[in-house]
Amino acid sequence: MGTGLLIFVWVLQTIFLIHRIISHFNLSFLSLFEYMLFFSWLLVTISLVISRFFRIEFIVFFVNVAGFAVLTLNLFGIRSGVSMEPWQLAREMLVVHVSLMICAYAVLTIGAIFSGMYLFLHGRLKSKRWSKSVQRLPSLDVINRLMYRFVLVGTPLLTMSLAVAVTSIMVEGRYGLLLDLKVIASFVALVLYIWNMLHYRWFDSPSWKTARWNLICFAVLLFNLLINEASSFHNWS
Repeated sequence: MGTGLLIFVWVLQTIFLIHRIISHFNLSFLSLFEYMLFFSWLLVTISLVISRFFRIEFIVFFVNVAGFAVLTLNLFGIRSGVSMEPWQLAREMLVVHVSLMICAYAVLTIGAIFSGMYLFLHGRLKSKRWSKSVQRLPSLDVINRLMYRFVLVGTPLLTMSLAVAVTSIMVEGRYGLLLDLKVIASFVALVLYIWNMLHYRWFDSPSWKTARWNLICFAVLLFNLLINEASSFHNWS
């Protein structure tokens, strides 16, 4: 599914890139928009080639994160014939950042609920304590698959949201904000989620440990919401 969506993105970018080149036949007059669009298209193309001939999932993942950041910057900040102030660009990118972050929180919340259900059912079955609530729950295998899939979707959403946020900070030139407590906490939560998923996938970590770490990661995200007052630019609450 992921590869299919990536191919769909590549086709759309290819069509749009060809249209821009045809409409600007003289390549010497191509704007920065076209050059950045071509750069983003090239990143997606390289990631597709890598995913087709090599099993290097890390490279494909990070190349697409970089391509997404470049494409976002290109669509919102570099428009042919239009000059935008850094604060205007940051404001438009803020909409993308907040939208992706809300989606990430929603999906990861459901993943945390399934994690709690897994730990509850696992504890009940291990101690052989049966109840009506246990009978109404699905099997451990079903809960485990749903838990893994929701976290697997939520983690890239969180990654893309942070990629847009970092890009907007760099556009404004306010690099000191990268050391903000809320930014650091967000990246800590992201690293924990990635580490937990890789540990489960590659090192056959027990599902109950994965569920417990999912709850710990989600607790870091909740803590991230509570420290808005300590943030220099997230103190809107």
